[in-house]
Amino acid sequence: MNIPTHENDVSQKICFEPIAWVKNGSNESTAPDSIRSEPSKIIVREDLVLGLQGLEVGSEILVLFYLDRSKEYQLLQHPRGDLTRPIRGVFSLRSPNRPNRIGATIVTILGIDDNVLTVEGLDALNNSPVIDIKSA
Repeated sequence: MNIPTHENDVSQKICFEPIAWVKNGSNESTAPDSIRSEPSKIIVREDLVLGLQGLEVGSEILVLFYLDRSKEYQLLQHPRGDLTRPIRGVFSLRSPNRPNRIGATIVTILGIDDNVLTVEGLDALNNSPVIDIKSA
C-alpha cells in the first residue's frame, strides 16, 4: 500500500511545542511500574491554564508526552528488555524506544492547583515534555 500524498504530505516532519512538563523523582530510566507508583506533578504552561477547566479530582486523563531520553529503537524487541520473553513488534509494546518517541498513559487526577495537576499512574521521567492532555 502506498503512503497517500496530498498538500499536507505525511512524510513531512511534524513539530510540537510542550504544553507542560512532568515533575517527579524519576530522573533515570526506571521500571515503569516503579515510576507509576509515585505521584507526579504536571506543570502546565501559564498561558494554557484555562484549558484545564472541566478537569476534576478523581477523573482520568490521557497524558501524551515526549520520550526525550529514549534510545534508538528496533522494530523487534524483547518486552521490557527481558531476553527470556519472546520478541514482539514495537507497536505491540509500551517500550519507550519507538520511532516517534511518544509516550501515552492514562492517569488519575489527585489534585488541581492553578496550573499544577497532581496525578497518579504516570510513567514519564522527571522534566519530560507533555505534548497533550485529553479526557480519558
